[in-house]
Amino acid sequence: MSETGPTTAAASAPVKGIALMVAGAGFLTANDAVIKWLAAGYPVGEIMFFRGLFVLPALILLSWRVGGALALGVRDWKGQAVRAALSIAGSLCFVFALKLMALADAVAIEFAAPLILVALAAPLLGERVSWRRWVAVVVGFLGVLVMLRPGSGALHWVVALPLGAALAGALKDLLTRRLAATETSASMLAFASLAIALGGLATLPFGWRVPDWEAIRLFAATGVLHGLAGYLLIETFRHAEAAVVSPFRYTAMVWAVILGLVVWGDVPDGWTIAGSLLIGGSGVYVLSRVRRPS
Repeated sequence: MSETGPTTAAASAPVKGIALMVAGAGFLTANDAVIKWLAAGYPVGEIMFFRGLFVLPALILLSWRVGGALALGVRDWKGQAVRAALSIAGSLCFVFALKLMALADAVAIEFAAPLILVALAAPLLGERVSWRRWVAVVVGFLGVLVMLRPGSGALHWVVALPLGAALAGALKDLLTRRLAATETSASMLAFASLAIALGGLATLPFGWRVPDWEAIRLFAATGVLHGLAGYLLIETFRHAEAAVVSPFRYTAMVWAVILGLVVWGDVPDGWTIAGSLLIGGSGVYVLSRVRRPS
């Protein structure tokens, strides 16, 4: 009995991290859907400001539940600042990529983030990345390509934008895992959200649109969804190695298919189903390796 307890606890930790990643990816996808709706009529900077502003009430409630004002305390100011800067840079790169290139191409390239994360996990975090995990991540990435079927046009300089977003996202995730040793999830989310809001506010001189009540409700929805997603994704790296949970970021595409079917009635075609099977298969394989002694 003494042997079973620790073994079960050790196995359940990465499983919990994977579950948090899947849930976080779902909330993040829902947030992206709302932002896509708003982006048709509101500037990017204004969206960033209001999203960061409406995250604050959720953060206050969260901090009250997990330890009061102390939960928002910052110990590593430099690390928090770098993480916030990466959040801003990644968001800006991806939004501008969507303005300059096809959505499918931008999304497919940005999903290189888990590959970058696995590649950097060993030298920066000292995590052991087995060839099996590499295979799982590559298979998941191929699944995304199958689902999105990006165009085969010639490469252009704008490809650097989604690649920049992918690099910023991977570095932010790696830094999140290191900061988790000293910083609370609430403080990391609050610091990054405040930085994004201030960055968005800086665009006010370039022209904003006065939001109507419907837009205000949608802005509030982005704040809640982004806050939930950010918290869950931060918690992910407390329970599992970055290389273990990274393939499950691809489930965002599965969530997108579900939202498209329920909200817009988009029925997935054969390519989408095949890609979903590849993504799910890679995730199940990683999970089986996590629960099996090496």
